[in-house]
Amino acid sequence: MHNRTNIRVIIAGGGTGGHIFPAVAIANALMKRNAQNQILFVGALGKMEMEKVPKEGYKIIGLPIAGFNRSNMLKNITLPFKLIKSLWLAKKVVKDFNPDAVVGVGGYASFPILKVAQNLDIPTLIQEQNSYAGKSNMQLGKKANSICVAYNGMDKFFAKDIITLTGNPVRAVIANAAINKNEALAFFGLQANKKTILIIGGSLGAKSINDTIIEQQNTLLAEDVQILWQTGKTSFESAKQSVIGKENKIKVLDFIQQMDKAYAAADIVISRAGALSIAELCIVAKPVVFVPYPHAAEDHQTANAMALVNNNAASIVADADVKTKLVPALVALMEDENTCNTYSKQLKQMAIADADERIVNQLYNILK
Repeated sequence: MHNRTNIRVIIAGGGTGGHIFPAVAIANALMKRNAQNQILFVGALGKMEMEKVPKEGYKIIGLPIAGFNRSNMLKNITLPFKLIKSLWLAKKVVKDFNPDAVVGVGGYASFPILKVAQNLDIPTLIQEQNSYAGKSNMQLGKKANSICVAYNGMDKFFAKDIITLTGNPVRAVIANAAINKNEALAFFGLQANKKTILIIGGSLGAKSINDTIIEQQNTLLAEDVQILWQTGKTSFESAKQSVIGKENKIKVLDFIQQMDKAYAAADIVISRAGALSIAELCIVAKPVVFVPYPHAAEDHQTANAMALVNNNAASIVADADVKTKLVPALVALMEDENTCNTYSKQLKQMAIADADERIVNQLYNILK
């Protein structure tokens, strides 16, 4: 029985912005609930959480864990050793910090810590962000006290009685955004009288989308639109070269820090279908064409996108068809106001703005 209101919590996971931002949102909600709560993050050495989490004011410890490499099997030779070492270090972290509960937000960095916590009978909560559960979450879910999910029908992966539909936590700056469209357009140096297409390929960019826009941007500009384009680092230079002389119509950035303003400026969005992007797009309710990343584990991005497509809330173009179908799909959507309105309405109905608080409630519930 746990009667204290101030609690010690380890939050484990990371690898991409899609795992880190929700983890930080949960931590912030825990601190809002009680400023005496103590939180420790655990991530993977060398991954972006090691830099991003301290910037948010939290302490993080890195484990030498790595994910399964699907494209280069040779790189998996060292995996068993990394896992054994990570489990050993995780045990030390858990014993030293002595948490009341451990929260896993997915990504391979969450596995060792949750495994150790479950072996020591420390309560665990898993936040499963995708509509297709990851392998480590399915395994850990067998002993978890609570699973917080963002999609219906997750009982095909987890026991029904421990599932709670909470949604995915979204950065507060987006969940509570109050910026008007003209201010947002002015911020990016865009015009107020043109339709704006926002292109986001996730925090790391999306090569297939970028290559297509580099080649076919003139077809889009012929529709009298302007483009706000986050390329990621690898495509940034070639994208920049491609817009020389058109800089007043196409703004190219390798990373957009002010996503609240980017969403406010947009009329239509092209996006990968990561869980975080989807949660944000439901809140901002902008018509969207999804191009799921085809190499995501268990092809979960396609499953995520289809949950919206089947709800008449979005369009989808397969990554393999980007060259031939993306620009036509965009043009068709821009010219179809009824579909745009339907998408916005359906997205709004799927939005959950207080997911972080719902997850914290669940955490306190399992500690009772």
